[in-house]
Amino acid sequence: MSSGLFQSDLQIARRHVVVFCDDAFGPQSDRWVDLLPKGCHRILPVFDGGFDAAHPTCRPRVEAFFDAHPSRFERAPSLVVPGGEVAKNDPEVVESVLSSIHAENICRQSFVAIFGGGAVLDAVGFAASIAHRGVKVLRFPTTTLAQDDAGIGVKNGVNHHNEKNWQGVFAVPTAVINDFSLLSSLSDRDWRSGFSEAVKVALLKDAGEFERLEQHAGAIARRAEAESQRAIIRSAELHWRHIVEGGDPFEDEIARPLDYGHWSAHRLERLTDGALKHGEAVAIGLGIDAALAVELGRATSDFQRRVLSVLHHFGFTLDHAQLDDPRALFVGIEQFRAHLGGALTLTLVAEPGVPFDIHDADFALIAGAIERHRSMVRTLLA
Repeated sequence: MSSGLFQSDLQIARRHVVVFCDDAFGPQSDRWVDLLPKGCHRILPVFDGGFDAAHPTCRPRVEAFFDAHPSRFERAPSLVVPGGEVAKNDPEVVESVLSSIHAENICRQSFVAIFGGGAVLDAVGFAASIAHRGVKVLRFPTTTLAQDDAGIGVKNGVNHHNEKNWQGVFAVPTAVINDFSLLSSLSDRDWRSGFSEAVKVALLKDAGEFERLEQHAGAIARRAEAESQRAIIRSAELHWRHIVEGGDPFEDEIARPLDYGHWSAHRLERLTDGALKHGEAVAIGLGIDAALAVELGRATSDFQRRVLSVLHHFGFTLDHAQLDDPRALFVGIEQFRAHLGGALTLTLVAEPGVPFDIHDADFALIAGAIERHRSMVRTLLA
């Protein structure tokens, strides 16, 4: 009887590039164009419908730019898709992108250029990643949340079976181009939403950055340019460094540090049918996880107060009627456990820059944390 075994560690190198600029389609265009492979490439621009409506001059300008550089780009007709969480809930969005990729002869040497918030980057990126087993992607994030977090990651996916990001893949974009001018039309609510992720990653990785956010949260909420851009760049860098230097870019391990505050956030998004934006739900989730660390005796009440205070100064609402039913929220723990493969690991923070993991959380513990969170919020607002 014959037998055999072939075994080796497969090393796959991927370059992960993030570029910051003030005008990606003006004099600073060489910052990202020169990073692309040489030659002319077919390119399919896809626009978030909400962004397209708020920025009516952007799409024509982008199309004119690609058309003005025929030695580098051969442009396919632009596609506009619904923005927001609809992009991840409606399977027709992915299908429309796949249809355009097929009809416009977009191949593995072509590019899909995505202009949108995190949900559109996720859904369109997922479509690109499954076409031809992977079409190259250029991300142009158009929200603070996408520029400082969602657009930096290597995840692509959509919601399915009534669960967040149930269907998806890991795929590294060719480049992420963070153009600050694309943020100009954001509402105050959308502007604010991105900075809960900046607070999250600072709590996990950089105590000094958390202190800076404490000092400048009000100014950032008022859109002070220098502080806002600095905070976005630092958050993006911390997320990027975790991915490229953390040793687990495709999340093969059971720990998910960057999901700090997210087990409850994802559940709240579902319970509110998307009425809570992702960043708003994360703000509440960070408060609950800070309270959970106090319940466990690993963090102080002062730490919890600092977390809630900085989020409050950004303008986040930190309580919600869905917290009236802790059992409904506790489902998020079980969904997170299932997502991790059955063994629970929650990353919490004892103090800024000092994370720790727990591997069990029963209902009584979670209910206590929720009540502690709400009590501190009431005290903060009194």
